[in-house]
Parts: sequence; structure tokens; C-alpha cells
Amino acid sequence: MECDFPTLPLDCLVCIFSYLDAEDLITVSLVNQSWNGAAETAWLWRQMCLHRWTFCNLSKLNPEMQTWKNYYLRRAKLEQHMTSGRASADYTCKTLRGHTGSVVGLVYLSDSNHQFDSKSIVCSASSDGTIRAWSIQEGIQLWSSQVQDAPLTKIIADQQTGLVISTDSQGRIKAWKAQTGDELASFPTASSACTLLTYYRKDQSFLTAGTSGGALHTLTIPALSQVSHVRAFDTYKIDILLLSPDKHWVIAALRESLDLHPKVYFTESLSCPCEDDPPVSASLPVNGCTAASFFPSEAARVMIVHSDGLSNAKNISIFDIKSKKSKYKTEIMVEQVGSFELLFDGWNSDILLEAYGSGTILIAQGKELKVYSIAGTQIASFQDHKEHIAAMCVGLVRVVTASYDLSLRVFTWKKEQNKDLSLESRYHLLGGSHMFSRYSCTALDFSFRGFTHVACDYASIVASVAAKDGKDVLKAYSFNA
Repeated sequence: MECDFPTLPLDCLVCIFSYLDAEDLITVSLVNQSWNGAAETAWLWRQMCLHRWTFCNLSKLNPEMQTWKNYYLRRAKLEQHMTSGRASADYTCKTLRGHTGSVVGLVYLSDSNHQFDSKSIVCSASSDGTIRAWSIQEGIQLWSSQVQDAPLTKIIADQQTGLVISTDSQGRIKAWKAQTGDELASFPTASSACTLLTYYRKDQSFLTAGTSGGALHTLTIPALSQVSHVRAFDTYKIDILLLSPDKHWVIAALRESLDLHPKVYFTESLSCPCEDDPPVSASLPVNGCTAASFFPSEAARVMIVHSDGLSNAKNISIFDIKSKKSKYKTEIMVEQVGSFELLFDGWNSDILLEAYGSGTILIAQGKELKVYSIAGTQIASFQDHKEHIAAMCVGLVRVVTASYDLSLRVFTWKKEQNKDLSLESRYHLLGGSHMFSRYSCTALDFSFRGFTHVACDYASIVASVAAKDGKDVLKAYSFNA
């Protein structure tokens, strides 16, 4: 039975209802037909979506569900489940088996930050010489490549073309069609190891590969035709290869030498080189590079973990990279915007470094995760793991750490009173029993085995577990929307 409230114009009701939250808006929609019409107004739900989330895309819902109200309710419910993390109630866990060797990498094929109402597909590469594609929600294998001649060592995805790119222990790079597993092209580098990155420029996708001999090969995608070859470092292995968010700069660095500076390359000079001119490049003024990461909300702000040159202490230096163009040439301008010393107990060189937004820094070392501001202020510290953190995934909603203790730890973002972004530790996701995972520590082999890699999109988390029998498995956690 409808209540007999005084009738107000629709515009007035919408204005009043704009002060309500989602739960109250649903409640008032039940009062009478007039209030229901106002409470169902698309403008109200659109404003609620844009107030809560910076980016909203209705196309991520099924066509019959594409309204602002449905978008808000589905996404808010999903985030509530990701925050509480109750087994069965909030998520399902599936074990994906098929590899007969160690998993060396895994990648999502879709946009990892905004996909939450469609099926997630992950590709994994293994030392068994195969790439396999998996449906995360269904928990099934979609396809497997033919066994390659050498163990695979890396895998990345190029979302622009819908391809995955792999490299093996002999330095052969291959492009694969992500939907079917068909091999499209290959390129030999004769390198024992390659580091890969892809980028899109002027209607063409490119791949840049850093080799164990210090060279940079830039290839077209999907043909893998070489467009440039640059000697970045003499004989040293390129461990770190990063692309700036504005796609203008490539950072190449190595961990083996404390004397060689990381280098910055202008992507245009790698993908469209001039015959008579060397590529536009510059060196960053730091000694060596233990880890590096770009801030995703800045055009080209990079942070480097490096030696102070005098002791074993480690510093973080932060640089903005810009270009200065004249009629005849382009110069790289590097401006230091921050620097501070890192303090860790029992320091070692295994550091995981990630950036969030324009000024939040995450560092995992040993069993500990720390959060810093760009000014070097420590905002938070967490010691939720019993063994070393092996991998870390940073997303818009959460951060996930993977540890050799066979657990994942899930954190969510929160705003501190001083407006710094920090994390809140939420819950563990367990990977099984150590009876079935590898853990060895001998005089000749100091290696721990538990979770080894982790990746996540908006609605799921996938991690690899090093199995005792050498046949690594994937654990897939899919959150209910």
C-alpha cells in the first residue's frame, strides 16, 4: 500500500534524494510511484558512481544490465566481497593443473583494472616449454601451445593486438594469438635471457627486448620484424625494462653492476630510428639499480632503488623525465624531485618495488611490506607473512602479496587523516599444504618454494604455487559480484 505523501515535482525529489546513500535511495523508492521514479533516475546513480570511483564504464556489464544503478550495486557488492574475503561466501578458489614444470610467469589478457563482469582469461608460461590459457571463473584450460624446444623464461601480453609474447632460455621470442594459441611469428636473439615490454605508437604495436648481452632489440608486433638494434650496455644483462605511462620513455637498467647508470631512451628513436643518428638517450645520475618503477598517474616520474656509492645502504631517488625539442634534435631533461634512504633490518638485495597514483611507494623486502610517501615518510609497515614475499600485485582497489609461506595477503587502500594513501591489512588466502609445495634450504641450494608469482584483475586473483613434484599449479580466486 502506497503512503500518501505530499507530491513534489520530480526535480525537487531528485535534488533531495541526491543527499542519500545507495541503501536509503533503495528504501525511498518503495514509498510510492512518484518517489520510485525519482529514486530510479539515472542521473542520481551516475553521480553516486562518479563520486565513489574515478573511472566507470557501463560496457563492463552485460548488455541487459547496463544501467548506472546496476553498475553501482554490482561493483559495490564486489568490492565488499573483496574487502571481507570470506571463503565460499565472497569468493571461490580453483586449482588449475596442466603444467609439468615450473611456472615462470602469468598474465591477464584483459584490462586488469576495470573488467569485473566478464570472464577473466590468464595465460601462463612454464619451463615445460608450454603456454597455457585458463578461464578463471570456470577453472578450466582453454588451450595449450605445442611444447617448445627450450624452457620458457618470460611471458607478457599485448592487449592492443590480443597477443601474448614469450621468450625462452635460448633467446627466441615468439608471438601467440591469445584466443587460440596459434603461433604467429618468432625472432631469435641468441640470448640466454630476455626482458620484454610492449607499447603502442602511431597505430603500430612494438616490442622492445633487453638481452643478457646488454642489447635492445625493437620489433614490430605481430610480425616481430626488427626495426632497431641498440647496444645499451657492454656484456651486462639487462634485468629491468620499464615503459613510462605516457609511452615516451623506456628505462633500461641492470642489477649486476653498481657502477653503470640506468639509461633512458626516447621510444620514437627506438621504434622509428634515424639512419645516421643514434637513439636519443640519457643516463640517470645514480649508481646501479636494484629496482625501479614508474608512478602510474604521472606522465614520466620514475623511482630508482640504488646504492649510495659509499656503503651497503640503499636510497630511493625520484626523477621526472621530459623532452626538450629544437628544430634539429630532441634532448632528454632529467629532474630529481625526491630522494630518501631506505631502512630495513637484515638488508638483502631482493626488493619488490611498486608505485601507486602519483606519490605512494610500496616496498616489499623479506617478510615485510612498507608504504612510503614520495617525501620518504613511512606511512605503514606490515609483517603478515611468516616467510619471504616473492611477488606483489598492485591494483586500484587492493594490493596482494604472495609469499613462500604458501599464503597471499590482501590489503585495501585507505586515506589517512593527513590525506596520504595507506593500506589496511585484510585477510589471507591460503594456497594449500606445504606437504605438496617445495621448500628446500641446503648449503648448495638456498631456495624457498610456496607462491612464486601473483597477478590480479578487478574481480580475481591468480597465483602460481611451486609444487613438490615439480609440476607447478595455479590457484585462482574469483570474487562474487
